[in-house]
Amino acid sequence: MDKILEQKFDDAIWVAKSLFERGKTAGSSANLSFRHGDTIYITGSGTCFGRLSYQSFAAVSLTGEPRNEVKASKEFPLHKMCYEKDDSVMAVIHTHSFYATLYSCLPHEEKASIIPDYTPYLKMKVGNVALVPFAKPGSQELFSLFQSRIALGDAFLLANHGPVVPGKSILDAFYGIEELEESCHIAWELERNQ
Repeated sequence: MDKILEQKFDDAIWVAKSLFERGKTAGSSANLSFRHGDTIYITGSGTCFGRLSYQSFAAVSLTGEPRNEVKASKEFPLHKMCYEKDDSVMAVIHTHSFYATLYSCLPHEEKASIIPDYTPYLKMKVGNVALVPFAKPGSQELFSLFQSRIALGDAFLLANHGPVVPGKSILDAFYGIEELEESCHIAWELERNQ
């Protein structure tokens, strides 16, 4: 394994463990991926962010063909669409973090930018966050809805489900998903107390 790929694995495992240990994910309810050359490495189906190793990742071609024996997360198509949308995307993180998921359950009139700019950091670190209507996780309906909204956002909040944040590296996506969670927490607290 080349040194760059090894560093990407190490960063992805560190990010996953950090999210898990701080309660931003639970059980096997999250997935992440990173791109290296013409391969996407994505956490395998049923894996836990607290226990990832190099062997926990499915290797998949850019067109979706498996390149190892690990079964990819059922939400691989969401990741694939993010890579196809923007060549600068090199990683994607999807969690069910508490405040982002809570905020995604509220009714939102705006579909293209649903998290208010109470602080400047969400726009600075993530950009525009678009809402994707609810559909069953891993379903073709969800993938179709995601495709219909992908041009609206730099990151996404799946209704009643959780955030999807692409980045230029796994650390960039990590910083983005952390900022999105914090912004949803701030919005929830401010709006609840108005």
